[in-house]
Amino acid sequence: MPLVKADLNFNIMAGQLNRVKTTNDLELKDRLVAINRVTKVTKGGRAFSFSAIVVVGNEDGIVGWGLGKAGEVTAAISKGAEAAKKNLIRVPVYKGTIPHEQFAKYSGAKVIIKPATLGTGVNAGGAMRAVLESAGVTDVVAKSLGSSNPHNMVKATIKALSELRDAYMVSQNRGISVERVFKG
Repeated sequence: MPLVKADLNFNIMAGQLNRVKTTNDLELKDRLVAINRVTKVTKGGRAFSFSAIVVVGNEDGIVGWGLGKAGEVTAAISKGAEAAKKNLIRVPVYKGTIPHEQFAKYSGAKVIIKPATLGTGVNAGGAMRAVLESAGVTDVVAKSLGSSNPHNMVKATIKALSELRDAYMVSQNRGISVERVFKG
């Protein structure tokens, strides 16, 4: 089935619908995903700086990511955490898992996340695990395809989570009751 322009517009809108506006009353925990030392060669020698990708979440359906760059590691991490708090989305989490299977691609990184039964745990690696645990997902099976670059992995995982829709959101979009979503 080919992609239609309406499908593309919906995917863009799905990410915008899940945005979280205020962060004042949220208790967010930050998680460091990756740190990178960057070297800039100038005529005076080498200048070192650090970049850090940080994921924040309240472990109850809200998650965000941010990139911080600074001359010191601690400053880069704190800048990343502040950037992440400005970039939050709401994730539909039901009984510790996600409502349906989802595939997303960002640059070279591709991710597949699938719901799992209670007790499975977070079956994901690296950057995906940090994002899913920060979102409050406790049972999920996830697979990373393509690039393992942590920056792209975090962005692909966030994109997949932002495209998730629960039964209530589907019923709102279609203008029908929640029971009709399941029974047709």
